[in-house]
Amino acid sequence: QVQLVESGGGLVQAGGSLRLSCAASGRIFSISAMGWYRQAPGKQRELVASITNGGRTNYADSVKGRFTISRDNAKKTVYLPMNSLKPEDTAVYYCNADIRTIGSFTIGHYWGQGTQVTVSS
Repeated sequence: QVQLVESGGGLVQAGGSLRLSCAASGRIFSISAMGWYRQAPGKQRELVASITNGGRTNYADSVKGRFTISRDNAKKTVYLPMNSLKPEDTAVYYCNADIRTIGSFTIGHYWGQGTQVTVSS
């Protein structure tokens, strides 16, 4: 009933930039928090950044000052421009959203399929 589709991953040299996007679609009544997580090989999935529907943001210390999360509520889309990328940013990046679907009174936690970000040194 709900899909989160990510785009914008790829291969970039250290110091470069990428911009991730994630669009939600389906029988959506409302979206509260949206965010980005990442998982590097052999490591646990970790929060990168999140944003509430009111625009309040939260960042992992490792990306503060380099990544900026934003959202377009009308387009049901969340963005993550990433600057000054480092090799340690290499991971699969997953979009996440808390969504109430039409006809439901509960909020579900939805994930995208993931997009690979590789930063070469």
